[in-house]
Order: sequence, then C-alpha cells, then structure tokens
Amino acid sequence: MSRGNDRHVVVRTSRGPSQAVVTALAKSGVATAHEAYGRRGLLGPELRPIYPGARIAGRAVTVLSHPGDNLMIHAAIEQCRAGDVLVVATTSRSTDGMFGELFATQLRYRGVLGLVTDAGVRDVADLTAMGFPVWSRAVHAQGTAKAVPGSVNVPVVAAGQLVNAGDIIVADDDGVLCIPLDEGEAVVEACARREANEEAKRRRFLQGEVGLDIYDMRPLLERLGVRYLDADDATDPDTAPAEESP
Repeated sequence: MSRGNDRHVVVRTSRGPSQAVVTALAKSGVATAHEAYGRRGLLGPELRPIYPGARIAGRAVTVLSHPGDNLMIHAAIEQCRAGDVLVVATTSRSTDGMFGELFATQLRYRGVLGLVTDAGVRDVADLTAMGFPVWSRAVHAQGTAKAVPGSVNVPVVAAGQLVNAGDIIVADDDGVLCIPLDEGEAVVEACARREANEEAKRRRFLQGEVGLDIYDMRPLLERLGVRYLDADDATDPDTAPAEESP
C-alpha cells in the first residue's frame, strides 16, 4: 500500500508507560520529579494551568499543527485512550484559541486526562466547570481554521522541550515536565529516595533545626567571606560604607 506524502502522518502507536509509573509520578508532582530526573525535562514556564489544583501524569499523544489551525487535533482525538495527555505544538508561534470545550468533551469521553498546548485555549470557564485540566501558552478567544495538514504522534518541541509520542507528561501548578518513556521507572525510584530524604529533613525542621546546619552550609558562608556582626558592630571601620568624596 502506498504511504503517500509522509510529510503529514497520523502514527498509530501503543507505546506508553505502565499505570504504576504514571500513578507514582502524579503523586510525586512536577517539582520532585524534575529534581529526581536531574533537573531536566521541564517545558517552559509560559505554559500555565487555566485553573489551580490539577495534577496529572500520563502518556503523551503529540500533535503538530499549523498555527491558527486545529485540523490535526481532530485527527488526534481518535488516537487517544484512557490515561493519555494530549500535547499540541505548532510549526511556529501561535496564541490562537485552538482548543475549547467541545474538544474537551470528546477527550473526556475517551478518558484523556488533560491538554498541554504551546498555543492558546478558549472556553476557559466551561473547561474549569467540567474539571478538564489545560496548560497553555495563552487564553485567547481567537478562532481557528481546519484546512492545513500536520501530524499526530511524531516528535514535537513544545515550549522548548522535545516530546515524543509515548513519553510521560507530568503537570501540576508548578508547570509541565516530560520524561522519556524508557527513563520513567528510574525517575520513580529516584523520586522515592528524594521524598524519603525530604521527610527525614522535615522531621528535623519540625524540631527547630535550620537548613544552615542540616545542609552544613556554615563552612560555605565562611569560605565566601560572609561575616556575622552584632548590631553594635555596624560602625566597625572595616564594614562601614565608605564616605563619598565632596
């Protein structure tokens, strides 16, 4: 069978993480998983949630669209399954409202967890009321066309981060993180170690200890030349500001 013009494709794939991995990463959240992943994988801070409190993790279904055209979002919907996160990128910068409540209604029926879009979204009140999480570059009522081809489940760059179909998307109030599929289990293990370490520190903080001692930072301050002075020492000639020349 001829594949035709392979510039524009809809790739059918079952590639994705286990439920155990995405459940663990959703519980850990973006900040912890980002640290556990070596401070990698964050999408740019311009992608913000349309309402606070949402926290999801799931398999990425990617969409590459022409700016101002949502045809390929329609094509992507039938490739989605329960537990997925739709990730939309455009071939050049766009803030048009490419996604709204009717799209979310279709995705909710299919069990999709939410949308991450490096473009605009509209119908925000309706999306909030139905509890459909969206992280977007902009909120913009500008309508879009359905005329230009693109691709589904191909590698995309969203807010500066490479996302492949099947990768793991974690999103919450702190932003959006992409973890490659084959690194998911290792990141889950690193998250568990980090959370155990943080809990041990939290217990010490609750007993009155401070970070300077727990993290052994006093020697660092000394090496950097930071001095401790009592208020009465503020007139010390070595620390008083120099007078300006007349």
